[in-house]
Formats: sequence, C-alpha cells, structure tokens
Amino acid sequence: LPDMLPLVPLQAGAIVGLFGLLTFAFFIALSLWVYNDAQQHSEQPAFLWAIVVFLAPVIGILLYMFIGREGTSGY
Repeated sequence: LPDMLPLVPLQAGAIVGLFGLLTFAFFIALSLWVYNDAQQHSEQPAFLWAIVVFLAPVIGILLYMFIGREGTSGY
C-alpha cells in the first residue's frame, strides 16, 4: 500500500490536465464558430468577436448573441 501513495497526485494531475485540455479545445471551437457566424451575421469584425469570446467565453458569447448578431431571420 505505501508504494501506491505517490501515484495518487500524479493521477489527479492527469485528470486535471485532461479537463484543462478539453476546456481549451472547447474555447477554440466556440471561437471558431463565432468567427464563422460573425462573418455572415455581424457588421463588426469577426476576428474581434472571436478574440472576445476566447478571452471571456461566458460574457463574450452573451455579448455576441445579444449585440453582435444583426439581421438574422433565424438560427
């Protein structure tokens, strides 16, 4: 049993690292979606909306959905 104790922090680190990697991949995918959507539905630069959503995902996506999208007839 004492031989297994040092493995516990390493296993927790792997889980945290995997969660961080998945979160980062989700933010990249969300930013790419906003960039593509903003090219079609926004008069503001799509690149700036993608940066806002990447740096502040929750506030950024809300701002984009309520302020950034213009002239949409449907989703």
